[in-house]
Amino acid sequence: MSRFRYPYLLIMGDGAPTGSVPTSKLEAQILEAVLQRELKGTSIKSFNKIILKFPKIDESLRKCKVIFEQFDEDKSGAIDLKELKNCFSKLEVTFTNEEISDIFQACDLNDDMGIDFHEFIVLLCLVYLLKEGSSAPNSKSRMGIPDLEATFETLVESFVFLDNNNDGYISKNEMIHAIEESGRSDGQITMKRFEEMDWDKNGTVNFKEFLFAFTSWVGIQDDEDD
Repeated sequence: MSRFRYPYLLIMGDGAPTGSVPTSKLEAQILEAVLQRELKGTSIKSFNKIILKFPKIDESLRKCKVIFEQFDEDKSGAIDLKELKNCFSKLEVTFTNEEISDIFQACDLNDDMGIDFHEFIVLLCLVYLLKEGSSAPNSKSRMGIPDLEATFETLVESFVFLDNNNDGYISKNEMIHAIEESGRSDGQITMKRFEEMDWDKNGTVNFKEFLFAFTSWVGIQDDEDD
């Protein structure tokens, strides 16, 4: 099945775009994976339910620190490209060298040739999404870390819930609608949350932008002081 059969720029009745064109092959693959996942729906039915999950998500993601430190072989506080390849090999996650480089570059936000802890969490969640359907028939795990994968699934479900029109992006109106329905109708907070996600200020939020913002909301940062 082709990864590129969906249109990436959808036009609403008023002529306003609801999505944006992926700028790389990896972004197109992530968008296609999101669109495929959205066909299955989500068990999350309210923004309040997402908020209630914050403590459990935070606790689970912090346990990922052990995995991060295991693959930070030189103890530099960041995972370089060679270490990431070793990480994928040990997790039995299969990508080409080109794909690994693309994922590395996509998550290395400050271009310092290293993936810090926060970036590592986002990277693993992207891998989890991209590898949907790739696990063995009798296995519930895609990466050999089932507890963490359950948390990644919650993040995916949260995105699917917020993307009300299932176009692969969260719009400002969708964010406002979700928060207003929850009874948390403070407009300034809503706008702040959306702006924290919409890094490129194009009016829509893709899955990677969502992950970086969401993991910050639940308390995950680059814990260099720990």
